[in-house]
Amino acid sequence: MISVELSKRFRKIVREAGREAEVPAALKRVVKGFGNPHEHTGLSIRKLDKHVYQCRTSLDWRLVLLAEKGVLAFDFAGDHDEVRNYLRGKGGR
Repeated sequence: MISVELSKRFRKIVREAGREAEVPAALKRVVKGFGNPHEHTGLSIRKLDKHVYQCRTSLDWRLVLLAEKGVLAFDFAGDHDEVRNYLRGKGGR
């Protein structure tokens, strides 16, 4: 069983962007398919760094998650440039 955690930052970004409607469906798809590499492409899951992944909710918006054993922690959301800046700030970890 995979547990899902949403950081305060993640919840705030989703709320401020007005994307509350599209995020739950993306979370369900990720939880259902995570760990099955053949499904990752169809779910728009992409590995960015060790334990760091992104999934798309649309062409212009991504959710960043940190994957540890049994836990998917969603920590950030944004467009391509915002995710890149987030990764730089996190040192890619």
